[in-house]
Amino acid sequence: MSQPQPGILAPVPAVARYLTFRTRHTPDLQLALGALQTLADGDRIVVGLGKALLLQLGATQPSLPAFPAYTTAGVSIPSTPAELWCWLRGDDRGELLLLAQMLEEALSPGFELAQVIDAFKHQDGRDLTGYEDGTENPEGEAALAAALVSGMGDGLDGGSVVAVQQWVHDMGAFRRMGGEAQDQMIGRRRSDNEELDDAPDSAHVKRTAQESFTPEAFVLRRSMPWAEGQQAGLVFTAFGHSAQAFAAQLRRMAGVEDGVTDALFGFTRPVTGGYFWCPPMRDGVLVLPAN
Repeated sequence: MSQPQPGILAPVPAVARYLTFRTRHTPDLQLALGALQTLADGDRIVVGLGKALLLQLGATQPSLPAFPAYTTAGVSIPSTPAELWCWLRGDDRGELLLLAQMLEEALSPGFELAQVIDAFKHQDGRDLTGYEDGTENPEGEAALAAALVSGMGDGLDGGSVVAVQQWVHDMGAFRRMGGEAQDQMIGRRRSDNEELDDAPDSAHVKRTAQESFTPEAFVLRRSMPWAEGQQAGLVFTAFGHSAQAFAAQLRRMAGVEDGVTDALFGFTRPVTGGYFWCPPMRDGVLVLPAN
């Protein structure tokens, strides 16, 4: 019986490292994927497979959609697919560095490293802006229903579709807004996390209220702040039983339907965007797709 990768449902770690890989021109995928199955425990290393890799493996299930890209007034949302995504989770940044090096070497017959992002837990799980992240995350059985595939059969059940975006914050622009304008932008008070009744339609909370969609668009968020030099932001990470819920939220944030864009774009922007299939595990080993 297949089970989800445990890191998907676990709380965010103290530190993390995100690795994305592309396939080599003449890859030895079987050797590389065998090494991946040996190293990835689904907890310390959570794994996602991109659409191109699934197609290269000849897999007919799952079928990932293309990540949506939007360009609207003042908004640019890119699609930057990759073949393989690994979320390294832990308590010690040095240990994650060594683990990342080991993983890169093990995967080298089939993949080359494309991007590395170092992330961390801020305060009690807040964005660098100081606002709580994932306030409306479902819990318990609702979290399982939102995040995990079920009813599709062994080898698919327990899997998850993850949407990943790296957002770059302009913290100077954010600070210049002032506290009241910041609260109106988010739609919550930073001091007590209470939702504002008089928030504008562009407030992030109103744009992404999961129960306001038809069907409801619940996802399980596991986002973490990142920093490199003086640049910083958020690695947005949302797990779903399909891509539908995230796609609906992103479409509304971009103002595609009503012309109202999310106020977040006033100080932050995504620079990457991709979907990945996080396969389930059986007896502690990743269940890779079969054609």
